[in-house]
Amino acid sequence: MKTGFVAIIGRPNVGKSTLLNSILGEKIAITTDKPQTTRNTIRGIYTHYADDNMDEDMQLVFIDTPGIHRPRTKLGEFMTDSAIGTLKEVDAVIFIVDDRLSSGPGDKYITGILDDVTTPKILVINKIDKLEPDEYEAIYREYDELGIFEDIIGTSAKEGKNVEHVIRAVSEFMEEGPMYFPDDMITEHPERFIVSEIIREKILMYLRDEVPHGVAVEIEKFTEEKDITRINAVIYCEKKSHKGMIIGKGGRKLKGIGKSAREEIEALLGVKVYLEMWVKVKENWRDSDIALSNFGYKDTM
Repeated sequence: MKTGFVAIIGRPNVGKSTLLNSILGEKIAITTDKPQTTRNTIRGIYTHYADDNMDEDMQLVFIDTPGIHRPRTKLGEFMTDSAIGTLKEVDAVIFIVDDRLSSGPGDKYITGILDDVTTPKILVINKIDKLEPDEYEAIYREYDELGIFEDIIGTSAKEGKNVEHVIRAVSEFMEEGPMYFPDDMITEHPERFIVSEIIREKILMYLRDEVPHGVAVEIEKFTEEKDITRINAVIYCEKKSHKGMIIGKGGRKLKGIGKSAREEIEALLGVKVYLEMWVKVKENWRDSDIALSNFGYKDTM
């Protein structure tokens, strides 16, 4: 069996989490149209047994990373450092882009990092469903001229187009090895983590641009009973004014967030869920080592 680890990197909001979910055929990473939605590295486990489409047994562990950007807070530093640090731990790298290299400094910054990485690198040009043929060719040409990628593939992760091609390309760089995880396991993250991420996703979707990314979710209680799972969650924000926005007039916005999150959590867990949420203010938590550690964004103080 071919086995190995694959990092998925790129600027914020290029479709890294969408690609991971598409590869696995299930949603384990939250996705929104907001940049920097992903904060932690998330491992997705893809296990495949030989069939007519792919004739090899394989288990690939894809690591979805936060968007690489020039950080302005300690949270941003954690996110970018964790993404770059992943490059040292994997057998192959998928770099996702959705625009020309010359369109901005973000991708140039990342290609500069990749130029010093000896790990095999595959470029994925995502969102091809939104690109005209000449646009795609221009993007392809600019990156191909760098001479640092073993393969360049166009995809639409959202529509699942050419995703199998990406898997097959990555598998070429894997070697025979042990199966690291059971074949029915798709992520090593505990359910509490995924639940907190679902709640955070609904906050980002419901609030649009009213509240910035200064929101964290902490699961205080996760009790599994015979026919129901009871979950208590605290939503932390950085300003009192943001607390009011999250709760909404008469609590309507918080109720909407809770209803949407509960329905998805019930689908994930396969049981009825009782979800209670509170909103608290923790000023400037994104620049607090203690808060970042408590929320799982730092391994050590």
